[in-house]
Amino acid sequence: MRQFAIEGGTFRLDGQEFRVLSGALHYFRVLPEQWRHRLRMLRAMGLNTVETYVPWNLHEPRSGEFQRMDELGAFLDAAAEEGLLAIVRPGPYICAEWDNGGLPSWLTGRLRTSDPEYLAYVDRFFGELLPSVAERQVTRGGNVIMVQIENEYGSYGSDQAYLRHLADELIGHGIEVPLFTSDGPADYYLTGGTLPGALATVNFGSEPEKAFATLREFRPDDPLFCMEFWCGWFDHWGHEHHRRDPADAADTLERILAAGGSVNVYMAHGGTNFGTWAGANRHEEHRPTVTSYDYDAPIDERGAPTEKFWLFREVFSQYNADIPDVPETPAALPSSTLAITGSVRLRDTLGEASLWPTPPTFEELGLEHGLVLYGTRVPGPRQPYKLTVDGLHDRAHLFVDGELTAVLERDVEAPVVEIGGPAEIELLVESMGRTNYGPKLGEGKGILGGILHTQQYLNGVSAVPIPVDDISKLVFEPGFTGEPRSYFRAALEVAEPGDAFLALPGWGKGYVWVNGFLLGRYWERGPQRTLYVPAPLLRAGTNELVVLELDRAGAELEIRSAPDLG
Repeated sequence: MRQFAIEGGTFRLDGQEFRVLSGALHYFRVLPEQWRHRLRMLRAMGLNTVETYVPWNLHEPRSGEFQRMDELGAFLDAAAEEGLLAIVRPGPYICAEWDNGGLPSWLTGRLRTSDPEYLAYVDRFFGELLPSVAERQVTRGGNVIMVQIENEYGSYGSDQAYLRHLADELIGHGIEVPLFTSDGPADYYLTGGTLPGALATVNFGSEPEKAFATLREFRPDDPLFCMEFWCGWFDHWGHEHHRRDPADAADTLERILAAGGSVNVYMAHGGTNFGTWAGANRHEEHRPTVTSYDYDAPIDERGAPTEKFWLFREVFSQYNADIPDVPETPAALPSSTLAITGSVRLRDTLGEASLWPTPPTFEELGLEHGLVLYGTRVPGPRQPYKLTVDGLHDRAHLFVDGELTAVLERDVEAPVVEIGGPAEIELLVESMGRTNYGPKLGEGKGILGGILHTQQYLNGVSAVPIPVDDISKLVFEPGFTGEPRSYFRAALEVAEPGDAFLALPGWGKGYVWVNGFLLGRYWERGPQRTLYVPAPLLRAGTNELVVLELDRAGAELEIRSAPDLG
């Protein structure tokens, strides 16, 4: 069997010195039908390895209920067949601009610590996941050469007992290839996030000489490895689209390799935050991440080579003599305009309400993401007082006696709404991504505090959860009403499936499904203006597009052959 080891400060594959030229490609951000093409693009850029995270919350959405557990193994097998080695980063925390950093929203206990309650859930998940990784190690005829312990832990905590427990769990489940940690290139990151006996790697986007010098001070005998070379960046709703000069990125890559380092290009291909999986960051305010995870990567969201790709390929050709030809990019659909053929009001699709003394969170309602319609009553007095919502996560339409009165947003100064009683209050609350980095992990969604009329809590609250994962039971009425907070349907006719980009000019904010598959969120504030529609979601003939619009309905939809990410 093959061997991958660290000896004399270098990596060795089957006894020979080996430079890891890796690229990040997340199996969960690309449809399985497209894995092969994207893996071939990695090879064609000059890489010999693929790296992927594993999102715990995707695979265990409810406690003890595991799903899609065969996908990681299938992806690793596909990578092996395409001639790529693999690095697996199983978490339990992954960051990755993924909802809650990959941690399930139902978790209890003190997250990312040695708390026994939390670790019991981690151990159960690892028990389900790790056998598929262990059996695919190079030492057993597979292609996995390295496995990560946690992720950038030095940016969060310093619980060495926690890291030791994770390492022991990995080893206990048969992981025998090198274990490693990855952290920022600063002393406190490395002090808190590394573990004796495990390789230390660093993450950065520039100044490789400085980053590697810091790593050398901390670990003089470890081989140099940039586990995340940030060659682009991600976007937040309402903020600028990030672009990095391709020549600048290529220069940094060349300097990483010239210093003798191995590298993992993050991201080689970003893919898409399908559904409601996009995360968020917490700065001065909550900043939810957009649906696209293009990342300004060298291989763009639909798998096409960019200028950055060609420059990186040129750099890698100096270190890899076995670079195949570049695969063709599948053709995109021609541009077209789609008329709305049917609609149904959101209110006409609601299920039964449950009654609570105070507003329940999404988590208490068993809802991962989507919307909840809360209802309560102002009993009096007739004199108007200020109405406030304490702990709104994340956005709400406020109705008073059935009339839209205000739109409220988390961390945005709320308009002053004064109400006299008696009055019926409704709040249609929408969740955005959960924070994926820093101390705000594990936040709830919905109304976390309460609904107040001046200083008085309004008790007796009804709640109707509105999930967005299944729209199969919707019944549409013909025609187009244009009324917001409705579902709208359109038809896309195609002779042969191809990639496309969906634009919603004149629409406000909401969700889009293609043939029942939730593409993700859209929002007029940008920067993202189009949603990527992968060809495997389409079929020859008629395809159904459904839009849930919350703010303002446009007149039509557009299919475009090129993206607009801002």
